[in-house]
Amino acid sequence: MFKFFTEKKWFLWAYLGSAVILTSLWLSVQIDVRINEWFGGFYDMIQKALGTPNAITMSEYVDGLYSFGKLAALWIVLGLATSFFTSHFLFRWRASMVEFYHSVYDKARTIEGASQRVQEDTIRFSRIMESLGTSLIQSIMVLIEYFPLLMGLAVGIPIMWFADWEYGLVTAAFIWAVGGTILMIALAWVLRLVGIEYDLQKREAAYRKILVIAEDDGTIRPKTLEELFDGVRIIHYKSYLQYLYFNIGRLAYLQVNVLVAYIVLAPAIVAGVMTLGVMQQIIRAFGRVEGSLQYLFNSWPTIIELASVYKRLREFERQIDLIIELEAES
Repeated sequence: MFKFFTEKKWFLWAYLGSAVILTSLWLSVQIDVRINEWFGGFYDMIQKALGTPNAITMSEYVDGLYSFGKLAALWIVLGLATSFFTSHFLFRWRASMVEFYHSVYDKARTIEGASQRVQEDTIRFSRIMESLGTSLIQSIMVLIEYFPLLMGLAVGIPIMWFADWEYGLVTAAFIWAVGGTILMIALAWVLRLVGIEYDLQKREAAYRKILVIAEDDGTIRPKTLEELFDGVRIIHYKSYLQYLYFNIGRLAYLQVNVLVAYIVLAPAIVAGVMTLGVMQQIIRAFGRVEGSLQYLFNSWPTIIELASVYKRLREFERQIDLIIELEAES
């Protein structure tokens, strides 16, 4: 799976491509920080305008909107370019995997589900990595940029349970986000979601294989197809029930999550010790830090799918290595 980073043929794409993606993600986070600063000034202007009629001019208001438009346009262009380049990067990664599987396919073809591993799992691996990998890197960069910003904004502002402690906001975000992530990991472990996803794909592969054989072999009994589909039906029904339990906890957490920033800022809001613009900056920065810390939580269904794909490909490669070893010994 990782020959992309070890074979000379792919070095340029693997390492220069990674550098380009990292740089573009860092620039995207910098633009987001600038947008957060814009929110502070713009909402302060709104508060001023609503508090005193004609306190601002139409020109000032339009200039504020225009400055946001420039930042948003730059962020969109950079995001589109990053997405386009990342798609090419990950297809090259997939190509490196497929080339290896092609080179040993005369041995791998005897392994059950070999065609599905080479075609379906490699494309699923690259597509999941496209969203999951870039999201992870961006989450780390957001934490690096927003942690000090959030601490600076919180100076002198009372926080629920933490009073005016300078680390109160980031501590509250950390406790809530990490606590939710631990909850989801525990639920997924208890419900054995990775194992269920793996079993589901294994039974689907067996069913697909017998269908392919039945296309050319008229001796395959309809009963055999029904027996295999019964196994597919059972594992799907089981997965629906397990994901129902998982989503009860996940959706409940997300609903409460909407109010968390307002709860921790309650003493400051009631006391009126900050402007509307500062409040918007804090809530947005709090949401960015919280969202980054909740990376595992928000991405958990996709992580489960990636873990299942990785497990299947690793098992496939181990079986290939075993066949090659046995042939070498004989």
